[in-house]
Amino acid sequence: MTGPEAALAPWRERWRLEPDGAAFATPSSVVQPVRRDADPLFLKLAASGEERAGGAVIAWWSGDGAAAVIEADADAVLLERATGPGDLAELSRSGPEGDDEATRILCRAGRRLHAAGKGPRPDGLFDLRRWFRELLRRGEAPGAGDQLDAVAVRVADELLRHPAGDVVLHGDLHHGNVLDFGSRGWLAIDPKPLHGDPGFDVANILCNPDAATALAPGRLERTVAVIAAEAQLTEDRVLRWALAWGALSAVWSEQDGGEATAAAGVALRARALLGL
Repeated sequence: MTGPEAALAPWRERWRLEPDGAAFATPSSVVQPVRRDADPLFLKLAASGEERAGGAVIAWWSGDGAAAVIEADADAVLLERATGPGDLAELSRSGPEGDDEATRILCRAGRRLHAAGKGPRPDGLFDLRRWFRELLRRGEAPGAGDQLDAVAVRVADELLRHPAGDVVLHGDLHHGNVLDFGSRGWLAIDPKPLHGDPGFDVANILCNPDAATALAPGRLERTVAVIAAEAQLTEDRVLRWALAWGALSAVWSEQDGGEATAAAGVALRARALLGL
């Protein structure tokens, strides 16, 4: 036995788990669907410090708005597994009404997480200014004055200087990270270890579930209005977070050698709507 299966073997044995699918590796973890006493679960082994800190966040939420942690030890966590039939990406692609409902579900999931957690915050949280450091550096580049980056840097800096609150964030709230847990409802998985302005968590909704949906004519304006109503934010502030987040996501994609069509497109449209 080699690779992902071997990496997870000690915890499968320790926690009396039966494989319920193949183990697989992601850039940040090794994961396998498993069962214990017929209960569907996920076994995850962190492969990075950020992933370990994210595991501490989901454990801190204690199953309130997020998948419950059943066991935890060192870098490994055992999580309840979503088995409900709902899929927010499919709901979003079903048309404007479905897309708006998916947006409401995501906003409510985010608000629930922001209110969850008891006691001292988990260790390893990053503040949002650190999270935005790659974008903020772009503002210092020679000749950046007329670029989207420079406008986004200014907007991001203003948002970070004047937060509307400071909560433990999900950090990657989108259609693939809020799942149908049946009678437990829609719950989040895979948080990042972040804290800061709660408005940050809504921005990624606007770039998802795919580029075709995110960049459809009128979608940004409609979804911003839904988010503003659900999250009790002004549309201006939602657009500013969309511009900042979209530009940051585009920077990350550029550094990784990929394309950020949805994120860059949303950022450009947000900038235009803001008149910046």
